[in-house]
Amino acid sequence: MRLLGLDYGTRRIGVAVSDELAITAQSLCVIVRKTTAADLDKIAGIARERGVSAIVIGYPRRLDGTEGVECERVMRFAGCLESRCGLPVIVWDERFTTRDAEALLLEADMSRKKRKKVIDRVAAALILQGYMDSIKDTPTASRTGDEDS
Repeated sequence: MRLLGLDYGTRRIGVAVSDELAITAQSLCVIVRKTTAADLDKIAGIARERGVSAIVIGYPRRLDGTEGVECERVMRFAGCLESRCGLPVIVWDERFTTRDAEALLLEADMSRKKRKKVIDRVAAALILQGYMDSIKDTPTASRTGDEDS
């Protein structure tokens, strides 16, 4: 079961993919946003090319856990993506992933210019890895990434 991970943003979408056993996530690319239709087509093409069975998209809750305008945007995009790809789209709490990605890149002593080019795809890999780690010991996964729901 190969999965695709997305870090959805207004300017860029970070993309990551899992290995065939859905154990490890690898950053793949960054899609520079154009139009929603073009973005959906690009993601659908990657999903087909990679043979993924589901897509995990970061869900940007606020630090206190509440949902804001960005969550609404992600849910609309996720719905369009599910329709376009014909695959399940799972939203997953992405709090702190960009900060964690930044810390990893700083630790690797990467320049600010290089960090800007890869941070979204590293965040996508962290989102995807977090989701996969959470389902290792559970028979079924939550579609919202929120165990309290």
